[in-house]
Amino acid sequence: MRQERVCVIAGNVFAVSDSHGDIEVDPRVPVGLFSFDTRFLSRWVLTVDGERLNTLTRDETAYFETRFLLVPGAASHYVDADLSVIRHRSIDDSFNERITVLNHGAEPAHLVVRMEVGADFADTAEISGPLPRHITVSARSDDGVLRLRYERERFSRETIVSSTAPAEVDPAGLTYRITVPPHGQWITDLHVGMAIRGEGGRDMRASLESHRQRVRQDMREELRAWLDRAPQLVAQRTALPAAYEDALTDLAALCYEPLSIAGRVPVGGLPWGMALYGRDALVTCLQTLPFAPELTSTTLRLLALLQGGQLDDYHDEEPGKIIAELRYGESAGFDDQPTALYYGAADTTPLFVILLDEYERWSGDTALVRQLRHPARMALDWIDEYGDMTGDGYLRYQRRNLRNGLVNQAWKNSPDAIVHADGREPEFPRATCELQGYAYDAKIRGARLAREFWHDPAYADRLEREAAALKERFNRDFWLPDLEYYALALEPEGTPVRVLSSNLGHLLWSGIVAEERSAALAGHLLGPRLFSGWGVRTLAEGERPYNPVGVHLGAVWPSDNSLVAAGLRRYHHDEEAARVAAGIFAVAEVLGGPLPEAIAGYPRAVTKYPVQLPFAGRPQSWSSGALLMLLGTVLGLRPCGDNLLVNPALPEGFGRVELLDVPGRWGHADAYGRDRSEARGRRPRLR
Repeated sequence: MRQERVCVIAGNVFAVSDSHGDIEVDPRVPVGLFSFDTRFLSRWVLTVDGERLNTLTRDETAYFETRFLLVPGAASHYVDADLSVIRHRSIDDSFNERITVLNHGAEPAHLVVRMEVGADFADTAEISGPLPRHITVSARSDDGVLRLRYERERFSRETIVSSTAPAEVDPAGLTYRITVPPHGQWITDLHVGMAIRGEGGRDMRASLESHRQRVRQDMREELRAWLDRAPQLVAQRTALPAAYEDALTDLAALCYEPLSIAGRVPVGGLPWGMALYGRDALVTCLQTLPFAPELTSTTLRLLALLQGGQLDDYHDEEPGKIIAELRYGESAGFDDQPTALYYGAADTTPLFVILLDEYERWSGDTALVRQLRHPARMALDWIDEYGDMTGDGYLRYQRRNLRNGLVNQAWKNSPDAIVHADGREPEFPRATCELQGYAYDAKIRGARLAREFWHDPAYADRLEREAAALKERFNRDFWLPDLEYYALALEPEGTPVRVLSSNLGHLLWSGIVAEERSAALAGHLLGPRLFSGWGVRTLAEGERPYNPVGVHLGAVWPSDNSLVAAGLRRYHHDEEAARVAAGIFAVAEVLGGPLPEAIAGYPRAVTKYPVQLPFAGRPQSWSSGALLMLLGTVLGLRPCGDNLLVNPALPEGFGRVELLDVPGRWGHADAYGRDRSEARGRRPRLR
């Protein structure tokens, strides 16, 4: 059994410990205190009289706060323990821990309380084997502050540990020699500040209590305000509102303010993706437009700011290309890894245009559409100028960085994700099918933006002609008539990759599928080879590369399924969309808490329980967003001018569902729906 890990999160600042609250390096998991891709605490171990503590219970009060109730000794001592300890931990842009020692005995307790402290300043890219670093340590008992500092040329990181109670400070931690009166208590507040480039290294003891109160009060108020701004969900099925609030809370936890722009954007997710990923952020924003539209404008502006402007093989950069990954760690800063600004994704660029158009449809924010005209046109130009690598009109990818660039640069980006039915790897450059759908959708949407907001009808006409030609060409070259589905990809000379995958749902979502073929795709997506009962597998059972625990070779991804369900509804396959949504909602209900990044593709009838995968992060922004998108899909939410259209088609067993105060250009509107058997369109009540 894996040891339980306890996390507190605030954007891209997070701390992972064991179930007792202690932090010790684990090469398998990013344990420690992290911010902006650096580990600021690699050791944080509490002892009393040299003895480690064990957990009686833990109270997880919020995503940014938790409380451990501990006692010294083994479990056999719990029943008559004369001493207990409470660790109250909170996090925002710093790490705070209140330690309370309780004496339950009738005599004074003379104790030595120690907090062992260490920082290796490891980069998140090297958790399995941190490089040796020369750490400068300043330990002063006169001011009670322990400073650990690492510098490499211009790169500087510092951990500052201070305490409200007097402590003996040494290079390895803080020691308190205390006397706790009978039935009394002793308290200290520990504060860990994290300085980047040497900033913030002042003594923070004076503000500890006020800072702690801000964490407990202001962050709670911010979370409540976030939840209050979102639509209210009322449902007969009681598990739905709980899953809905969990998803919104997870999204609040996974948003951070980058160094280059004001506002909050979603990170990928815990533990490995606590950074900006272009694809994850774009999809999360698409999923959450009816619920948290404020995420989208900041994300679009940041991605436009970071848009590629040159040819750079190492970073896979090209003019107009939208970023794949942004990190701030040491390996990124010194180009040991290309992740300071990495552009190794072929789907982020069309998705940028898709999101910009969809955002305007929901928000009516024409100012941003005009402001981002140039980045959007650069993105559309990139599709043809750099994305079409063979001149056949298809969007393809092939890494420029042959040393450590990503091999596969679509959403299924693991090295073995794109394979022929016999297991052979296709030749490069590869044209995966969903990329063509994204390119088609981007051109259609770009044409609308050009005609309505950029006052360029000639450009709009050109984009529409190109989109129509792409759709015709795609339906000719990718369609496999003997199998009645589209190839997963085409090789450069046109050889199809004849593999059945969930990518078919993305094609429906994009609108590139010929109407008469949508029913065949719906049959495949909900057939026993792809549909596990929990959701649609990434790769069909029966394919030679299929593996139910494979990242992109058979696992079920909620984010993937949210697009599949939306695509099914676009082509009026309402019953099939409802089944997909019901499966993912069942995963959320059974597991409780954050929806994982992926579950195994085992048939539901066999496992009876959604099997979580070791690689799958939890929480993940586009998994939490998936629940919201699925809710919007089964309610049939769609903006139409200054009105919100509602066309519910809910799964059996959902009963009545009400989504109140949906924000948009119409102000706020309410949406209602019932079970599929009673579903019918109903005009929203505008407010």
